Amino acid sequence: MAQRVLACTGCHGPQGRAASDGYYPRIAGKPAGYLYNQLRNFRLGQRHYGLMTQLLAPLSDGYLDEIAHHFASLEIAYPAPQPATASPAELRRGEALVRDGDPTRQIPACASCHGARLMGVLPAVPAVIGLPRDYLNAQLGAWRTGNRQAQAPDCMAEIAKRLATTDVFAVSQWLAAQPVPQPARPDPSLPAAPPLRCGSMPAKSGPAAPGQ
Repeated sequence: MAQRVLACTGCHGPQGRAASDGYYPRIAGKPAGYLYNQLRNFRLGQRHYGLMTQLLAPLSDGYLDEIAHHFASLEIAYPAPQPATASPAELRRGEALVRDGDPTRQIPACASCHGARLMGVLPAVPAVIGLPRDYLNAQLGAWRTGNRQAQAPDCMAEIAKRLATTDVFAVSQWLAAQPVPQPARPDPSLPAAPPLRCGSMPAKSGPAAPGQ
C-alpha cells in the first residue's frame, strides 16, 4: 500500500506527514473514519479540489477504506509548533474558544468534539493540533463560505458560520502554536455526548457505514 499511495505523498509529504507549504495537511495518524469520510467527500464533490477528485474518481469505497487505514496506522513524529504572530489578547481569545467556546454566541468548545488533548477522537474526529496555521484558516474559511461541506447535519459548517473572522484568526494562531501532546494519538472516546449532532461521526469507518 505504501507504494500505491505515493501519489498522495507527493502533496501530503513523505508518509503523509504534511508538506512544508502549510496548505496540505498531515494525514498520517488521523482516525481512519475521518480519512475515509474526506476521501469520499472529495470524490462526491462535497470538498472541492480538482486534483483530489480526479485521483479518487475511479476508486471504490473499499479501496478508499484501505487507503484510510494505511495512513491511520502510521505513527510519525510531528514538527515543532509554529511561532505565533498574534497579540497576547488574540491568543487568549483563541484559547478560550478552543477550551470553553462562547456560550453567548452558541459556539461550543473545539475540545468538546475534538477531545481534551485536541488530538481527535476515534473513529472519525480529526486532530486540530499539529496542523499548519494556513491550513486551519483555509478550512474554517471554507466552512464559513460553504466551499467545504460534510454529511448532514454539517456541524462544522454550523459552528464556523458563528465565528467572526477575528475568531478564526485567533483560533488558528493559538492551535498552530501548541506542542503536540504525547502519545500523539486520537482519544478512544469522548467523556460526554458532543454538543451538536454531526453527520460525519459514524459508528465505524468504511463502506459498511453507508450514508455516513
